[in-house]
Amino acid sequence: MSGSRLREFEELVLLSVLIATPDAHGPSLQAVLAEEAGREVSLGAIYTALDRLGRKGLVQSEMGDPTPVRGGRRKRHYQLTEEGLVHVREVRRVRERMWQKVPVDLLEGGSAK
Repeated sequence: MSGSRLREFEELVLLSVLIATPDAHGPSLQAVLAEEAGREVSLGAIYTALDRLGRKGLVQSEMGDPTPVRGGRRKRHYQLTEEGLVHVREVRRVRERMWQKVPVDLLEGGSAK
């Protein structure tokens, strides 16, 4: 895994980009986060996370075509880089491996004494 650690929110934004692809832009990511993670977040927070992820080389963006409505604006679309894909795969692998080691009785409501 890359040397830089991600915050939980950055990881959720990366996963949201994967879910929303090929239409991953600010408002679509906001909708994914609300629906899938139960998190109501501002567009500013999303764009800040995308900027950090871009500086880490995990996402890239390009401007899309204008929307078909009169005066429609162009949207910036995001996608994971190859390094971003490697990162989310590794995070998933580590978490799944750790979850497999959690005693079943704890998953079924047991106490963590």
